[in-house]
Amino acid sequence: MPITHETAFEQLGEGFLILDPTGKILNCNTAASKISGYLFTELEHQPFSLLGGADLDSIKYQYELDRALQEKKLIVEGWKSKKDGTRFWCEATYTAIFNESVHSGFLVLLRDVTERKQIELQLLQSQEQYRLMVEAVRDYSIFMLDPEGHILTWNEGGTLIQGYIESEVLGRHFSMFYTADDLLDKKPERGLEIARATGTYLEEGWRVKKGGSLFWASVVMTALFNEQNKFVGFSKVTRDLTDRLQSEAHLRNSEARYRSLVEQVADYGIFMLDTKGRIVSWNEGAKRIKGYTADEVIGKYFSIFYPEEDIVSGKPPRELRIARATGKYEEEGWRLRKDGSPFWASIVITAVYDQDHRLTGFSKVTRDLTERKMAEQKLQESSNKYRQLVQDLWSTNRQLTAVNRELEEFTAVVSHDLKEPVRTIKSFLRLADQQLRQSNLQQALVSVDKGIRGTQRMQELIDNLLNYTQVSKTDLKYQALSLSGIIAQVQQNLQEAIRQSNGTIRTEISADDLLADQVQIIQLFQNLISNALKFNEAPSPTVTICSWYEGDQIRIQVADNGIGIPEGQLEKVFGVFRRLHFPSQYPGTGIGLSICKKVVERHKGKIWAESQPDQGASFQIILPLNGSSNVESHE
Repeated sequence: MPITHETAFEQLGEGFLILDPTGKILNCNTAASKISGYLFTELEHQPFSLLGGADLDSIKYQYELDRALQEKKLIVEGWKSKKDGTRFWCEATYTAIFNESVHSGFLVLLRDVTERKQIELQLLQSQEQYRLMVEAVRDYSIFMLDPEGHILTWNEGGTLIQGYIESEVLGRHFSMFYTADDLLDKKPERGLEIARATGTYLEEGWRVKKGGSLFWASVVMTALFNEQNKFVGFSKVTRDLTDRLQSEAHLRNSEARYRSLVEQVADYGIFMLDTKGRIVSWNEGAKRIKGYTADEVIGKYFSIFYPEEDIVSGKPPRELRIARATGKYEEEGWRLRKDGSPFWASIVITAVYDQDHRLTGFSKVTRDLTERKMAEQKLQESSNKYRQLVQDLWSTNRQLTAVNRELEEFTAVVSHDLKEPVRTIKSFLRLADQQLRQSNLQQALVSVDKGIRGTQRMQELIDNLLNYTQVSKTDLKYQALSLSGIIAQVQQNLQEAIRQSNGTIRTEISADDLLADQVQIIQLFQNLISNALKFNEAPSPTVTICSWYEGDQIRIQVADNGIGIPEGQLEKVFGVFRRLHFPSQYPGTGIGLSICKKVVERHKGKIWAESQPDQGASFQIILPLNGSSNVESHE
């Protein structure tokens, strides 16, 4: 059996869902059901936000759908909830689907990457510890002194801060970093004495770099003792605080102006972050929106406002990196208030630089858009409902018009065809009455016999009409069927007709799977095959049934070598009581193909005839594989 798109879709190891333009699930494969814990029947026509878990996540998913439509493809990560309530870290890839430039929905690739995320978190923690250690070492000049103050070791931080490489300082006295005034004051010797006497010496003051330039230094000198408590020297840690000193001076100058400009703004949360993302200022709007006072947040990392999944995915530092690289970062997303409640925020983070174009931190502006977003969503839902209502009304009106037209045609044809056997019966009964009065018994019996045949034809017409109406009334019972099995059963039912006509039934089944109502599908092929045998003047009528897959549809062809159908009658043959020949030539009621058309359309399929006179006829059928897809019109 050849591999179909449907089979491939089902056998994919990745989870796939198909959404309509509003985000409702139209289809999903087995892998997606396994990941989410929901059966397809439980997901069908549900919003994709069903997997989100949070009450307001429909806003987030609408925002993601809008971005996916704009960008054609969007990859997001976050927590999702399975049917049993357990959470898993999900990577969702949205791809916008277009049909002839018209947006028709989304394809969503769903991956459960919880295990990978746990490994990444462990690695992230390890990397964070390493990063902190390395940054600390690079930010500090750390070296060892012997008891007299000669330099024994040197690190990268010493080179970065003081400008000397290791070979230039080893063995030299640490007083080389002091100013001339400090040397005259014997400050280096006094620092060693205090450190040895008390264990530690701390101070801030000017120090000298290689080349003679000065920097403001924070110095910590610690006396070192070995396991035998013997004094062995000193550790000396120096940090360059020149930038901080200048920043503090600049901050003092601008603080009053900033406070008067920003602190009283109530509609926007406006605050400053340092270069590491720690909060250094707070305004009234931030207090109103997020619920924290300045004392509660100053000095804390700004990730306290982010949901857990954003923190786990490394979103806060990523936003700072983007703002630093491009100058600004903007987005909308969920943030948390002090009480833990979420709100939908508009965020703008801007990198702030000093006059020397050195990064001094970030400004962050936050606005609460929850009410506006909820109002927009309600408006969108109302708009969608209105559009759906208009479409439903238009579809219903079109269906009612078609039904009314069909009913008018049906009434006219039925009225004519039922009157014909009634007139026949009435005529022959009168004739028999006359013949009996004339004692012409033999002729009377012939007339009665013809009247009986008229009643039989009326009975046949009524039975076929009942079959036609029952096709529409009976509920379809969809089940998985084998096309070759259906054809075999039809051959068994028509065994006598095939034998009498000396007919042959051939099959070329390349697509065998059907999802349909067994009773009506058997009725469909039984009518088609019996017609192919009946309207045939060949010595050995041959009926060929072929099938193959076309995308998510199955195409079936029933072809014969019979008398064919004139081109102008190809559509008309499906009408009720439509006959191209007199009953004396080819007996029948003219309802069989009408029943076939009803059966196919009830299965959301298409049927049409192709033929030329004296060259046989073929009936083409297209049915959806899943029993619900829309079938494209044939040319």
